Amino acid sequence: MLEITVHKIRGHCPVYKEGDRLVFKDPEIDLEETDALCTHALSTILHYTTILEHHWIPLELGLTREGDEEHAYLQCVDPGKPYTNGGTVIFQCRKLEEP
Repeated sequence: MLEITVHKIRGHCPVYKEGDRLVFKDPEIDLEETDALCTHALSTILHYTTILEHHWIPLELGLTREGDEEHAYLQCVDPGKPYTNGGTVIFQCRKLEEP
């Protein structure tokens, strides 16, 4: 199970606010535990959810730095100003134990 949290927003995001959560239980998105979903963000997040849920290797994938191996970081594809009216969202991902 993966928990992805909105870590930081650069610019304006019409969907997320900092602290929002998305919870993945492969192959499902747990809608009861998820605060919001954005198609722009999902295009990036879905590339990594299955591999991270089954083989937690964010350092090897270049999704974190040494000393912070318990998190992976992903970014929304919206570049924000001056290119769009939106903003870039930085997501922090961590693996959760099944209850």
